[in-house]
Amino acid sequence: MADTPGCLASVTGATTDNIGGMLFKYSQFYHYGKSKDTWTVLSSEYLHRAPWLTVRKDHVVLPNGNHIPSYYILEYPNWVNTIAITRNGQFVFIRQYRHGIQETSYELCAGVCEEEDGSPMVSAQRELLEETGYGNGVWKEFMQISPNPSTHTNITYCFLATDVEKISEQHLEDTENLTVHLLSLQEVKDLLQQGSIRQALMAAPLWKYMAERII
Repeated sequence: MADTPGCLASVTGATTDNIGGMLFKYSQFYHYGKSKDTWTVLSSEYLHRAPWLTVRKDHVVLPNGNHIPSYYILEYPNWVNTIAITRNGQFVFIRQYRHGIQETSYELCAGVCEEEDGSPMVSAQRELLEETGYGNGVWKEFMQISPNPSTHTNITYCFLATDVEKISEQHLEDTENLTVHLLSLQEVKDLLQQGSIRQALMAAPLWKYMAERII
């Protein structure tokens, strides 16, 4: 699915919901994509709707005519993360606890596309500044990846920001508890090779960055 400005996933005949300041698009009786392999949705039912977990059950028909009466979809707003590198070549990482796996680990700065941001890059720049106090620099979109194309509706936009600098203090939310760490290229490589970057959506752009340096 193509993405429109403002971090929205576009679908044919879609309507938009604003849940907790985040935008979700959905549709009933639509096709996924436009190829001969697309599925037809006969009906949709929301089982749970909240800012951080929206679950939809679709009744779909496959191209061969078979039905899946209960296909579960997780609707999320689009996400962002950033490989941020300072002028002297240090990588800006954070460490925070993740309750899902009950571990504290190194991560890239990441977050959610908010309605008022207007674009994924603005979201990424806002998150970096809020969580680390780093900003400015030269920014480019590095890659787009799907958290799980089978069940997730959203896209993660990954950015590369070079020559960033400390321009303010952190501005954390009440529920955030994280520390900022500046790592060398070798330290980032070591974390990747040790499997210490536990978040797959962050490991992917970091491995791409390492591969392009080798090429």
